[in-house]
Amino acid sequence: MDADVVSAALFPLAAPVVCVVGPTASGKTSLAQELALALDGEVVSADSMQIYRGMDIGTGKLPCNERLARHHGFDLVDPGEPYSAALFQDYARSCFYAIDARGRRSVLCGGTGLYVRAAIDAYEFPAGEQRGNVVRDHYDTLAREQGADALWSLLKTRDPESAALLPPADVKRVVRAFELLEDGTTYAAQRAKLASIPQLVPAIFIGLAVDPLVLRARIDARVDAMFEAGLVDEVERLLKGGFRSGITAPQAIGYKEVVAALDGETSMDEAAQRIKTATHRYAKRQRTWFRKDRRINWIGADFPDAASLTAEALAAVRSAGKREG
Repeated sequence: MDADVVSAALFPLAAPVVCVVGPTASGKTSLAQELALALDGEVVSADSMQIYRGMDIGTGKLPCNERLARHHGFDLVDPGEPYSAALFQDYARSCFYAIDARGRRSVLCGGTGLYVRAAIDAYEFPAGEQRGNVVRDHYDTLAREQGADALWSLLKTRDPESAALLPPADVKRVVRAFELLEDGTTYAAQRAKLASIPQLVPAIFIGLAVDPLVLRARIDARVDAMFEAGLVDEVERLLKGGFRSGITAPQAIGYKEVVAALDGETSMDEAAQRIKTATHRYAKRQRTWFRKDRRINWIGADFPDAASLTAEALAAVRSAGKREG
């Protein structure tokens, strides 16, 4: 029995989930909505930053007035409130079941690779992955008090193999590495196991491939558009709301840089450039992650019009559906 048949038996759905993945600014949000409209479906966002209320412009969250299909996964928690891939796993799968019960198709859209895999694959998380994680809180506090580099250096002394896989600025995963040490394993060991985790939820994967130079220019234009749309005003509102710690977290690209400019540590022009540079690096990590997944049907998305891209994606979905049938 092949993996698709097994996953359908263990997680029964009327039709496989359509997963739209790729790096930031590749066009996932638009394509996912077009597919949902064409397939009578609903979109489930798999983005670890779009879950935060009030963080809209800087995360590229689709505005309410542009949501032509029903969307899930936005505005789940306040900025800075603990959240995890384990919590998203439960949330996404409950969405899949509810959408299926309504006789509709689930379209999972996002660039957070671990969230996508958590939703679709048989990924098991330690009990401590939920809210109220004492170990996580301890190392998060350490990062805030001593800085990301100090936290990474501590990991390097305790688990050099895992530290070698993580950039110091990726505080979220560095903290995760400490959690895994407490559980008697390592980040490096868990990462090595990723490739062998079986699929649980029946799914079809569509990936948007964009030339790195084209994507770089698209990211730069997107950041400029965010400032024009009112990113600075959004950050000021969040600061007034008491969410400074949440929006200055290392993973909050687009927010911490603006906060630094508002605090007088740098100019707003420099903040914009820092956002662009950080986003370029993030997109590179996303490409590296998704390239490893052989289930993905890649579609060239350098300069296509929306109609042709949707048609090509629908053809890939139907072709994959025939193979599964």
